[in-house]
Amino acid sequence: MKRIGIVGLPNAGKSSLFRAISRQAAEVAPYPFTTVDPNIAVVPVPDERLDAVARTIGADPVTYETVELRDIAGLVRGAHRGEGLGNRFLAQIREVDVVVIVVRAFAAPDVPHPDGHVDPLADAELLEAELLQADLERAGERLERARRRARSLERAAVAEAEWLEQVHERLARGEPVRGLEAPEDAPDAARELQALTAKPFLYVANVDEGAPLEPPPELVAHATARGARAVAVSARIEAELADLEPSEAEALRSELELGASALERVVGGAFALLDLVTFFTAHEGGEARAHAVLRGTTARRAAGEVHSDMERGFVAAEVVAWDELVAAGSLAAARERALVRTEGRDYSVRDGDVIRFRFTPPR
Repeated sequence: MKRIGIVGLPNAGKSSLFRAISRQAAEVAPYPFTTVDPNIAVVPVPDERLDAVARTIGADPVTYETVELRDIAGLVRGAHRGEGLGNRFLAQIREVDVVVIVVRAFAAPDVPHPDGHVDPLADAELLEAELLQADLERAGERLERARRRARSLERAAVAEAEWLEQVHERLARGEPVRGLEAPEDAPDAARELQALTAKPFLYVANVDEGAPLEPPPELVAHATARGARAVAVSARIEAELADLEPSEAEALRSELELGASALERVVGGAFALLDLVTFFTAHEGGEARAHAVLRGTTARRAAGEVHSDMERGFVAAEVVAWDELVAAGSLAAARERALVRTEGRDYSVRDGDVIRFRFTPPR
C-alpha cells in the first residue's frame, strides 16, 4: 500500500483536502499548526473498471486498491532549522512515497496567508526550498561520516562517499536528487539518506469555489520542468460534497460540472508519478479485487501480489483486457472470441488486465 503525504503552508487547505478525500473529519481552523500530529486514513480507490468487471463475471464482494493518506503538519519558513513544527514535519514526510504539495490559489481575505498575499508558485518554491535545505544539511552530515569511513578504502564506504559527494553538489546547486540512483557497491545509501527531494511531487492548486479546475499555468510549467505533475481542486467544495450521501454528492458534482473528484485527481496523479498500473482478479461468486503494481511487473511477480503460493507455483496467466471482457458480456464469451490469452511468467502486466493465475499449490 502506497503512502501519500499531504503538505502545505498554514491555511493552504490541506486538511480540507484530506477530509474531502478520506471522508474523515480533520480539525480545520484558520490559524497555523491546527494539524500537530498527522491525521492518517486508509482510503479505498474506487475504480469503475473493476465495478464493470465484477458485474460481468458475477463477482462479489468488490475490493478496491487502497492508499494511506497522511495530513502532515503545516510547514513554515525555517522548518529545516526546526521552526514551527519543522522537525516533526520532516520526520513524518520521510515516511511517505509521494509528496502532495497543496498551494493556495484561492482568495478568502478572512483566512490569512502566512506571507500576506496569494502566490501559488511562490508557495511551491518556498516548500521545495525548505525540503531541499533539509536534504542539504542531512547529506552534509552523512558525507562527513562517509569520508571518515572511506579512509579504510573499503569498497562500499568509498562508493557511498563518492555518491554523497554528487548528492551534496546537486543540492548545493539548488537541484533535487530525484533520479540519482545509489551506487551498486553501496545499494542502501539512498534508503539511509532518505532524501526528501528524491520523492515524487504532486502539486495541488486549491482554487476558489466556481473557478476553473485548472492549476495556474506557471505552476504547471514549474511541475513539468521538475518531472512532477500539477492538478487543481476546490478543497472547500470537495469537503462539502464529502459530507453528503454518495448519490447526492454525485448528482451535485454532475450539476456543477466538476468532473473528476479530488480523490481521482490526487490518487491518479500519485499513481502516475509512481508509474503504477492496476490489474484485476475476479471469480464468479467470489471476490473482485484491484492490485496496483509497478509498470513492467512480470506475471509471476504479480501473482505474488495476490498470494505468495501463486508466485512460487506459477504455471501461467490467463489474461484479457477489462474492456474486451465487458464488451463480450462474460468470460466464456471472451474465450469464444479468442480474447483470453495465455501468458508466461515474464509477461509484463498492463493497466486494466483481468488475470487468472494458474499455479501448482504447495504440498
